[in-house]
Amino acid sequence: MIWNKHIECMDREEMRSLQGERLQNMVELVYHNVPFYRQKLQNAGIEPGAIRTIDDLKHLPFTTKQDLRDNYPFGLFSVPQQDIVRLHASSGTTGKPTVVGYTHRDIQTWSEVVARSLSMAGVTRDDIIQVAYGYGLFTGGLGLHYGAEKVGASVIPISGGNTKKQLQLMQDFGSTVLACTPSYASFLGEAINEAEIDRKNFRLTAGIFGAEPWTEEMRKEIEDLLGIKAFDIYGLSEIIGPGVSMECSAHHGMHIFEDHFIPEIINPDTGEILPYGELGELVFTPVTKEALPLLRYRTRDLTRLHVDTCSCGRTLVRMEKCVGRSDDMLIIRGVNVFPSQVESVLLEMNETKPHYILIVDRVNNLDTLEIQVEVEDQFFSDEIGELEDLQKRILHNIQSTLGISARIKLVEPRTIERSAGKAQRVIDNRKL
Repeated sequence: MIWNKHIECMDREEMRSLQGERLQNMVELVYHNVPFYRQKLQNAGIEPGAIRTIDDLKHLPFTTKQDLRDNYPFGLFSVPQQDIVRLHASSGTTGKPTVVGYTHRDIQTWSEVVARSLSMAGVTRDDIIQVAYGYGLFTGGLGLHYGAEKVGASVIPISGGNTKKQLQLMQDFGSTVLACTPSYASFLGEAINEAEIDRKNFRLTAGIFGAEPWTEEMRKEIEDLLGIKAFDIYGLSEIIGPGVSMECSAHHGMHIFEDHFIPEIINPDTGEILPYGELGELVFTPVTKEALPLLRYRTRDLTRLHVDTCSCGRTLVRMEKCVGRSDDMLIIRGVNVFPSQVESVLLEMNETKPHYILIVDRVNNLDTLEIQVEVEDQFFSDEIGELEDLQKRILHNIQSTLGISARIKLVEPRTIERSAGKAQRVIDNRKL
């Protein structure tokens, strides 16, 4: 189902014209209302009237997460406090929190793009959606909540954690759609199996998963565990929250709602704009935001864009699953390593589970990588020889994929900490 066919199937030239018009308005807004941007544009010698079409986007300066931190908490807001109806913020565990605000119209926009997203997964007013993303300052829970209500679905705002309660309500209320992080979806599937609950007790048909990177192998694992179709949703609080893009039933990438968020792919080192199909850093310019408009926000997420029309009929640009982050990418002995690559290797093997931790250290000026991975119950043996053989096969596959060696440590099932939110995959002790 297509929620907004006029926009989602719009002719490309018509979309570019709409984007150009909205971009002009956005530049006028920030120039006259945000001192930070006025100074930046003046330093670059750009007057608002110089931005006339979408092709002028490349002349505008970038915005980074550090810019939000430097202007903490409200320095990049473009409207008076009286017009702000909602505030969200990051945890701030790696520095000052990044604060995002919303006007009434921003909330309406957010609901609209999430409604489009849910429709891509087939959600209708007949569905009961269990929102197990966290509610609070994190945008996941409330973002899905308002979009689901706009569609007309029944919402269970259970938030994350409390797994026993999740499973009880899932059965008693007849939840048809689950929305949470993919790692928590996997955990819920395991919990169902461990509790030996009959799958017939559940009515789940679809899952909407995001907020952390996950692979195609992880999708298959979740679909098998829960007996559902899994859909990928993408978003980040700085742009609006969940609903920046979403996967349709064709599963050929996530459609970006370009009438609100103009995407670019750049070389993360040089800032050069890259053509469609090339891997690079994703940059967004939200052109309809009122409270927190951002020019060319660098997401640090690495992906590719595709512009050909999808088999579902949508003409919106599609983004591939993010393969990592330019700032989270590990460089180990000169080799670029993404946790998603390790996950793919482990999930291709029947003996291992999608629960792992990468521990990076530096010993005698040499980088070391240890991969701790859980083994499936039936393959965890007391026979040292069998475990050693499994270690060797994992190491061989890791070396073939990553091009570096690693210490493989097999651990018993359910010994790696689970999370109802984003899973912690990397511990880097090098302090680089």
